[in-house]
Amino acid sequence: MLDTQKFVQTIDALARTLRGLADSGVRGFDCAPEALDTLLSWGREPPPRRLSPQPPESLEAIREDIGDCRRCKLCRSRTRIVYGTGSPQARLMFIGEGPGQDEDRAGEPFVGAAGQLLTRIIAAIKLSREQVYITNVVKCRPPGNRTPEPDEIATCSPFLRRQIAVIRPLFICTLGGCAAQSLLATTEPISRLRGRFYDYEGIRVLPTFHPAFLLRNPEKKRAVWADMQLLMKAYPYAG
Repeated sequence: MLDTQKFVQTIDALARTLRGLADSGVRGFDCAPEALDTLLSWGREPPPRRLSPQPPESLEAIREDIGDCRRCKLCRSRTRIVYGTGSPQARLMFIGEGPGQDEDRAGEPFVGAAGQLLTRIIAAIKLSREQVYITNVVKCRPPGNRTPEPDEIATCSPFLRRQIAVIRPLFICTLGGCAAQSLLATTEPISRLRGRFYDYEGIRVLPTFHPAFLLRNPEKKRAVWADMQLLMKAYPYAG
């Protein structure tokens, strides 16, 4: 069995001898520095590779990566990509399903009638839109405001997950069934999902009804208020 320590000692001695001969002007041996370095590497663990440090990702870098996106068929009918708005350091994120007509025109999420209702909901929990982050599962308006289709969600979801990873909020409030099902990888309806917290990579997720649904079904506002009360009890307002 090879004695590694003795082997390394022998190589060291041989390298010193060759280097001495080279210094004395003796020729006939390969005493070039590269050859000596190769010789000295025998029997030793290779040095660890130095990896270039990766700069931390940012919301701006993700948006740049999306570019003028043509990755799915939603690009055919959209006017603008609706990325997201709010604080990059938000403790709370709101995630809807997709932009509507008003959002498609403005390039900003939740600016129409449903957005105005969301603003009032945020104010009711003692926060402002500037303190939270608001985005959608898909960044382009589905035709006729239909529910995003599975292939569209699959194409756009990686960008949403990167946004979440950058912001790293303490809480996410999903608005409507599509957002909750996409983030939690479930097929349960929103009526069963709402009313309690779930976990997404260490982040507490609270599903509730979408503001647009509340405009059509105002009797469900009581349920959303109950969800917001759960959020207020858990949310760290102090500090």
